[in-house]
Amino acid sequence: MSVALSEEHRMLQELVAKFVDHELIPLERAVLARETQGQPINLTKEEEAPLLEKCRELGLWALDAPEEFGGANLPAVALMAVHEELGRTVTPFTFPPDSPNLHMLMATASEMQRKRYLEPYASGEAKSAIAISEPGAGGDPAGMMTRAVKEGNEWVINGRKIWISRVPHADFTIVMALTDPEKRARGGITAFIVEKGTPGFIIEREIPMLAGHRTYEVVFENCRVPEEQVLGAVGQGFAPMQLRLTVRRLQMGAWCIGIARRALRMMCEHVQQRVTFGVKLADRQAIQWWIADAATKIHACRLMVHDAAQKQDDGRDVRTEASMIKVFATEMAAEVVDHAMQAFGAMGVTKEMPLQLMAQKVRVMRVYEGPSEVHRMVIARRTLAEFG
Repeated sequence: MSVALSEEHRMLQELVAKFVDHELIPLERAVLARETQGQPINLTKEEEAPLLEKCRELGLWALDAPEEFGGANLPAVALMAVHEELGRTVTPFTFPPDSPNLHMLMATASEMQRKRYLEPYASGEAKSAIAISEPGAGGDPAGMMTRAVKEGNEWVINGRKIWISRVPHADFTIVMALTDPEKRARGGITAFIVEKGTPGFIIEREIPMLAGHRTYEVVFENCRVPEEQVLGAVGQGFAPMQLRLTVRRLQMGAWCIGIARRALRMMCEHVQQRVTFGVKLADRQAIQWWIADAATKIHACRLMVHDAAQKQDDGRDVRTEASMIKVFATEMAAEVVDHAMQAFGAMGVTKEMPLQLMAQKVRVMRVYEGPSEVHRMVIARRTLAEFG
């Protein structure tokens, strides 16, 4: 399933594929049971511990972290192949650390921050979260209202953030706040590192989401942060945040390929066995067209993701490509999973099969990291400017 990968990176993809098949997919029954009962689908410590040990044993750790921190410093092209394989399972697991925040830290962290935050994060010893969205300004980061005001050698943050993942378990959270209301996204947004337990950093509530996930709303009440915890330059937080979002959007494209591959395989295996009215489902033109369209769109999506990853490795700006991938990949995966569910009939919409959880995951993807409508607007604006 690789696209022009080197021999080394192809072997890595095969290793990850075996890890998914042998370690993660067997845990799906327990994950599905928790989701059916309305519980978070997170792995238990007893389930996660041997997985992490196996990752270290296989070298599946800190894959895109700098070599100075013990990482493999893999290019984006290789990482997309890794994420494609991880997308094939509904078991929630990723190789530490989570890449987007890592890249934002690598681009902006001071020497002190590299030692205190980046190094333990890159090595998998620390966990992080990021707080961007706000009530009423979720799809428009430039419309944020959370303020940070300088007082002596500290910044005082007041406001509210929402839809934050992993924050109760994070050792630190990257918080985006307005430091110049007039400039906003053009020099008025600053990133801060807020450590767990900082006074005034309040987890207000847990929000159950589709696919068994949980996000959180956080309130900042005179939350004081030392000046040394400004991440990057004051007023220049928007560009690193966009870098972080771009990394995640490419990952999502790869995950969607993995999801669609799994759904297509399940559909193909089923329709060649199921007979209705004396005819195999595989012999019906409607089913054949679903399969043909799925195979074609998966191939097209993989080419899009590979192209963007290669450009990113070359140091080029891929924000437009990332937006295209975000829209195309999520809608492609949603369609393939939906057709697979339809092919299975009643069984396809039971809680016993992973298809329903895959469908929920893809549905959520169409919203977070920017809804499809915003990405289409951005793509249109840039295309009009190109030909205007």
